[in-house]
Amino acid sequence: MRIGILGAGNMAEALGGQWVRAGHEVMVGARSPEKATALAERIGARSGTLEEAAGFGEVVLLAVWYAGALDVVRQVDLAGRVLIDCTNVWGDSTFALMTGDGPSGAQLIAEASGARVVKAFNLCHESVWRMTPPAFDGHPLGVPICGDDGEAVDSVERLVRDLGCEPLPGGGLSRAGQLEATAAFVVGLYASGADPATMIPPLAHAGGEPEPLNGQGLNGQV
Repeated sequence: MRIGILGAGNMAEALGGQWVRAGHEVMVGARSPEKATALAERIGARSGTLEEAAGFGEVVLLAVWYAGALDVVRQVDLAGRVLIDCTNVWGDSTFALMTGDGPSGAQLIAEASGARVVKAFNLCHESVWRMTPPAFDGHPLGVPICGDDGEAVDSVERLVRDLGCEPLPGGGLSRAGQLEATAAFVVGLYASGADPATMIPPLAHAGGEPEPLNGQGLNGQV
């Protein structure tokens, strides 16, 4: 698969490097040609302008800070392309969403770009995406995905699996705001020193303990 990357920062390096190792063709584009070239050389990719990277990719990763994301997607032609939005939309240490009560960042990016936007890869620090594979306690990392276009979602699911992760169906792009809010909430807990994993029970207990038959336990005792 041909993958264009808009941006030359840590997320671009972490995800782009993994996809190069998985056998994909990757082109890095950035406002600074020097930064694009340097990153491309580090991960074994091609380099170009933002416009060239957007045109190169069957799938394009938007790997810039959200504050500049809308400006970037308006500079290039992304109409109809699969665009992965991995941005997070909080602006400061309060973790308040810059989008407020309005549409999600992903929806605004879709509107500004005309792309088939898929929200993914926004829940973890870039260091996690550098792991080969990202797995914890013997289980692959789950990656929630939100998108309206089935073909676009399928392409992103493939790229998730190429990292050794498991795609998690998150619904349509209308749910991307929930994913963005989840990221802000979870990272806020991390920043306070709390472990968000402790607030979610295992799947077997998600609906509560099974009710014993006739008010009796498995051994027949009340």
